[in-house]
Amino acid sequence: MAVIAMVLVGLVALLHVYIMLLEVLWWDTPRGQKAFGLTAEFAKATKVLAINQGVYNGFLAAGLIWGLVHPDPELGWQIQLFFLACVAVAGIVGAVTSSRKILFIQTVPAVIAILAVVLV
Repeated sequence: MAVIAMVLVGLVALLHVYIMLLEVLWWDTPRGQKAFGLTAEFAKATKVLAINQGVYNGFLAAGLIWGLVHPDPELGWQIQLFFLACVAVAGIVGAVTSSRKILFIQTVPAVIAILAVVLV
């Protein structure tokens, strides 16, 4: 079961690396525009904001990875739970303020990973 929890936390981290790349590098490309449902004009006008947003998603991924590789399993467990909770809350805020699909893309995987980490 511990392996499943680690895999789920790793998948949430990878998801946030991908979101970071979409926001930092690909926001105003066809890939970024499609992912976020943006027009070319809106993407161009908001690119700087997206870069800032992307950096925060990168920090979430870094924190999850830190929790996975921490040499003290008890502290690593706490770090994972903290960053998974941050992901879940960010997903709820995104669902309320931007798009309901963020709840399913971000919050649901985080909550599933939290359950796996806690139940191990």
